[in-house]
Amino acid sequence: MKLYQSMRMALKSISSSKVRAFLTMLGIIIGVSSVIILVSVGQGTTSQITEQLNGLGTNQLTVNITGRGATTSLTYKEALALGDIEGVENVAPVITGNVTAKHNTDNVSVSVEGITPSYEDVKDFHVQAGRFLLDIDTEYRQKVALIGSSTAEDLFGTDSPVGQKVQLNGISYKIVGLLETKGSSLNSSNDDKILIPISTAERQLQSKGVRSITVATTTADTVTTVKDKLESLLNVKFNNADNAFTVFDSQEMLETVNSTTDTLSMALAGIAGISLFVGGIGIMNIMIVSVNERTREIGIRKAIGAKKFDILAQFMIESIVLSGLGGFIGVGIGVGGSWLLGKYSPLTVSIAWDMVLISFIFSLLIGVIFGMMPANKAARLRPIHALRNE
Repeated sequence: MKLYQSMRMALKSISSSKVRAFLTMLGIIIGVSSVIILVSVGQGTTSQITEQLNGLGTNQLTVNITGRGATTSLTYKEALALGDIEGVENVAPVITGNVTAKHNTDNVSVSVEGITPSYEDVKDFHVQAGRFLLDIDTEYRQKVALIGSSTAEDLFGTDSPVGQKVQLNGISYKIVGLLETKGSSLNSSNDDKILIPISTAERQLQSKGVRSITVATTTADTVTTVKDKLESLLNVKFNNADNAFTVFDSQEMLETVNSTTDTLSMALAGIAGISLFVGGIGIMNIMIVSVNERTREIGIRKAIGAKKFDILAQFMIESIVLSGLGGFIGVGIGVGGSWLLGKYSPLTVSIAWDMVLISFIFSLLIGVIFGMMPANKAARLRPIHALRNE
């Protein structure tokens, strides 16, 4: 019953000075909403990057060759020889370039990749119509192509591109397959490209070397071992030259990204937590003012039998109600703001519900911690001194 009465008195006191109560809660509102929005954006970004890196495969290594001196690439045979390393399941060498693709009066600038049939399994690219490239296409330098769904839409609209012709820098290619829609990966589109046999690409792009090879290992556990062997072999090839090549391990990158984003999220939460601390100081100041203004009220209550604990509880509850109400409004703004950011901005936002709960509980603790001093001051007032106060 005493708790109920204390709650009523606290709410009555807050409602009697709404503007002051709102300004008192403002620091808590800003702090809680900032924590929720910043951590939600951080988690959303982390999950997006994690998903993209997982899409690259956990048992894959990507070798990029920059070379040394006049040797700036591997030959096609050297690239295929990487498949003989113990623990390697398959390799997919790629030659890349850009061309102008034209069909009738439509033309687009598009990325072209010269590939082998192993690309389908290693890179997990499949066709939704037609067929994939065959060994015979590479062997006889066939002018055949696979087209990405976005490029197909740009050039052929709603018509099926399979069986039709496309001009790549003026050279005619027959489209034998339409690739499945894959979306974007690490800020590049997987659907805005054309794939042709690697032997054909060497002539089309006037490139005799391979600078990018994706290596699939037999299991995810052998990635590190295979990476070491690859680096040893390439160090021999390039005479231990610095920066002659890089071997990208998606699992290693995933761990680095997770560690970095976790640290960043904690830093952002810490910055937002400062707002909560400042909000707590604001509550303490207002509660001190409230105690000074209501000294005679405290004296009357004590004179008619109120205990020290009753006065302490009254002001503690008022402080907790203030911070809790501020936390509740902050949660609403934080969740609403996160949702709006996710819906109307290019940011990926994942609402951190655990942080929502933690923020609200923390706002209540702010009320307890910063309300303690003024409540204790009120509880220690002697009735005779309080009644003398003007």
